[in-house]
Amino acid sequence: MKGYRFSKFIPQKAQGKSEFDNLLDIFLQLVSITGGDVAEALAWLTNLDKEYKLTDSKYGMGDFIDELKEKGYISEDNPDGKFEVTGKAGQQIRKSALEEIFGQLKKGGKGQHRTKSTGQGDEAGTDRRPFEFGDNLQQIAMTDSIRNAQINHGFGDFVMTENDLEVVENEFKTQTSTVLMIDISHSMILYGEDRITPAKKTAMALAELITTKYPKDTLDVIVFGNDAWQIQIKDLPFLQVGPYHTNTIAGLELAMDILRRRKNTNKQIFMITDGKPTCMKVGIKYYKNAFGLDPKIFNKTLNLASQCRKLKIPITTFMIASDPYLKQFVQDFTKANNGNAYYSSLKGLGHLIFEDYKNNRRKSL
Repeated sequence: MKGYRFSKFIPQKAQGKSEFDNLLDIFLQLVSITGGDVAEALAWLTNLDKEYKLTDSKYGMGDFIDELKEKGYISEDNPDGKFEVTGKAGQQIRKSALEEIFGQLKKGGKGQHRTKSTGQGDEAGTDRRPFEFGDNLQQIAMTDSIRNAQINHGFGDFVMTENDLEVVENEFKTQTSTVLMIDISHSMILYGEDRITPAKKTAMALAELITTKYPKDTLDVIVFGNDAWQIQIKDLPFLQVGPYHTNTIAGLELAMDILRRRKNTNKQIFMITDGKPTCMKVGIKYYKNAFGLDPKIFNKTLNLASQCRKLKIPITTFMIASDPYLKQFVQDFTKANNGNAYYSSLKGLGHLIFEDYKNNRRKSL
């Protein structure tokens, strides 16, 4: 009988990478997990080095820390003299997230999105149509027009009339405003599963993708727990979960307020969450109920989904949990908004968000 022999898996170091680059990849992951605490990340990295022999006698942890400072990834320029991550480190974390999640994408383009509409756009399409008054002369398909002239008037003396002309349809491109809502309620780290790190990585990858591939689009990131507030893209790697309930209402209200100020025609909301709404603010006090679907909170949430539908703002919900009691909330919420919903595993979250982002830009909402 043929069998298999198993042995301990020892991952090989990436080919062509220096000792510094190999350690940097691990360090940046740890910095993101620790919420930007460099000392804690270095302590974890030192423990990993002791257990798995990441360094050797020629290049140790001290050399790595010195090189981090020399290359501008960490700094001690603060009153307390503590290590802090720099903007360069944050950008590298976002780039790493983009490569990890959207690694199969081809780079290119000017940062615009095609729609299904045609007209006075700025990129040549594949469709042809007869010339009309007002068309740009650069749109004329000369080969097709000459062929038409020869068919219509013969091969003798060359004659071309307006009726022989064909033009290439230009495609409109859209600019899109997206608000990404990230749930930072306590459940995002409960039950032995780290849900916030994949959510952060997805947000970082989307931010890096938009700023590099679609620079004319806008992306705003908000987090919601007991309240909701906007964060800067540079702060994404260091986002942490708080001891919060889930105030989806505050998140939606803030997202709508942000999108009202955006001039783009296409607008949308992405919401990453792992639970139902359990909190809302009434005056200066919080009304909380974590048991079941509280009618007061639930109905207010549905009302906001309906308002977004009237404003032509689709909401795509990425539910990174599949508990049966959550499905009814997601179904009702999606129906009220006429949006989309996914019950996503943490592994496939980034690909789902990108596909929806890309598809929504192909239509004028």
